[in-house]
Amino acid sequence: MAGETQNEISRDEMPFVAPCRQLSVWAPFRWVRLGVSDLLQAPQQSLIYGLAVALMIAIVSMLAWLKGSQWIMFAMLGGFVFLAPLTCIGLYAISAQIERGQPPLMARSLRAAFQRHLGNEMIFAIILLVIFLVWARAAVMVTVFFPTDGEQTLQDLLPYLAFGSLIGSVFAAVTFCASAFSLPMIMHRDVDSITAIVTSVNAVLRNKGAMAIWLTIIVASLLLGVITAFVGLIVIIPVIGYAAWHGYLETIDADDFPRHEVGITSVPRSNSSAQ
Repeated sequence: MAGETQNEISRDEMPFVAPCRQLSVWAPFRWVRLGVSDLLQAPQQSLIYGLAVALMIAIVSMLAWLKGSQWIMFAMLGGFVFLAPLTCIGLYAISAQIERGQPPLMARSLRAAFQRHLGNEMIFAIILLVIFLVWARAAVMVTVFFPTDGEQTLQDLLPYLAFGSLIGSVFAAVTFCASAFSLPMIMHRDVDSITAIVTSVNAVLRNKGAMAIWLTIIVASLLLGVITAFVGLIVIIPVIGYAAWHGYLETIDADDFPRHEVGITSVPRSNSSAQ
């Protein structure tokens, strides 16, 4: 009865943003621990997913290197920061199945990720794509600071690196705020993309310390994965994806929004998982 009543809530009666909880600055380390636990409970599905994403990143980087230069490759790796949240959608579904005591089936995860919530995910993807294209245009403009005469020294490259890093950081921060909790919320509750994005931005701004540590963990982990010739990403991507899901559940109070009528998250988590 409670579920039926919840699904009858008018869209006009739902809040514009879901409230967030105050986090300890050390909370992201707990999310990582839970992410590792999920990987151990679904090792085959996790590693297959991680391998697919790692291969995609490696192929794109290799093509950028062969067809352009190392600078284009670095730009493509930087661009992955904007599109990375979309690669973790299936991982959220795997975590959700584990929480509900269901066998973590890859087919069910992909169906939940790319079929049931495709509309909202496409809107979110378009928003990220626009941000990425604006960033790419800004990155091209920064090349005016790249020295072209003679052999470049580090001092000659400093203006280029400084402006490039500054602009990239601004766009990455905007993307991180918008995507930190939005896609998990779309997977978890029946909400639109704008509500999920505003909720994510609000939660990040209200938990700056914890989210700064979380962003540092993500960036350091991805760098480690790249340094290991992308092999480390096979494990790192699943752990980060699972951790992001647990971070959302700990941070966002989405009880005022209805559950999905069908799919993995249409049923509550088990009591043990919820705790």
